[in-house]
Amino acid sequence: MKTNLKTSLVAVAIGAFTLTAASAQAADQWWPVKVYDASSGKNVETTYTPLEKASKPWNLCVSFPHMKDSFWVAVAYGIVSEAKRQGVNMTLLEAGGYENLPRQLSQIDDCMASNADAIIVGPISEAGLAKKFEESIAAGKPLIATVNPVKEAKTTAKMYVEFDTMGEQTGTYLLNHLDGKPASAVAFPGPAGSGWAESFYEGFQRALDGSNVKIETEMFGDTGVGVQLKLIQDALQAYPDMTVIWGSAPTAEAAIGAVAEIGRSDDMMIMSSYENQAMLDAMNDGEILGFATQYPVLEGMIAVDMAIRALEGKELKTFLKPIPDMIAKANADQINMDLVLAPATWKPEYSVTVK
Repeated sequence: MKTNLKTSLVAVAIGAFTLTAASAQAADQWWPVKVYDASSGKNVETTYTPLEKASKPWNLCVSFPHMKDSFWVAVAYGIVSEAKRQGVNMTLLEAGGYENLPRQLSQIDDCMASNADAIIVGPISEAGLAKKFEESIAAGKPLIATVNPVKEAKTTAKMYVEFDTMGEQTGTYLLNHLDGKPASAVAFPGPAGSGWAESFYEGFQRALDGSNVKIETEMFGDTGVGVQLKLIQDALQAYPDMTVIWGSAPTAEAAIGAVAEIGRSDDMMIMSSYENQAMLDAMNDGEILGFATQYPVLEGMIAVDMAIRALEGKELKTFLKPIPDMIAKANADQINMDLVLAPATWKPEYSVTVK
């Protein structure tokens, strides 16, 4: 797999969402798109088209880990856009951070106690939420999981990317960039126990296995920029010869300032395992090498369509996966950014009411 992935990255043509700027579709006409249908247990590439419109103004209740960065804002944009397009009501709640599992549990209780017809969750922890998922389904409220992995817990339907593939993409791109030169890296995967952080890191390690890049250590922590900045500062002191900072988007965002402060912007390579607006800007400014994308706007849109299909008894693919891409300067103009980030002028909306 590594050899094929390297070849794809060198050609800068990974994934099935890659489009020319001229053919990029607006958010209100985002289909058809290529995704993996994993409902059978195997990844089968398929074309996804949503319903034209919901049959009635269903009430959807959504809970996210947080809205602290533009990644989750992008997912929210997808949720809000599709709820409006299909004509359903939506309420969005956010737990404030990955350390706040009790708050997300309480929010799902609030969803079930309200007039919500279906619940959409970006789970903080699969293990911590598994029982609550079952309670929702038993209460007759379809439970849709999106973005973060839910491998064993019961859901009505789910959509998440294979994070290890994204991690491997970034690691392989780093190796191609180094072209055989040695490097010293410190990894900042994200919150321990989240599942996605460990998966990203597993793929990154797999890509670097046997290479000239040494991973000195890994430092897990919440995806707030402040938390990541402290970890980076500690790493810079402990490993003064490090030349690569790899981690979450807030990690990369914090790293830009941290390395500039010590005068190492020119010799430190920074890579993000996923996308947000700051990563796009930083890449365009030459401050980071690039980032992987799982198309978070798309994940929000499809989650809404999944919920409506479940409520209306329409054909429902129970496990879908985005097909990820690696984004660097060389191919940024070929990516449909409408499905990656919310418009720069968009402000988060926490409710949609059908008039």
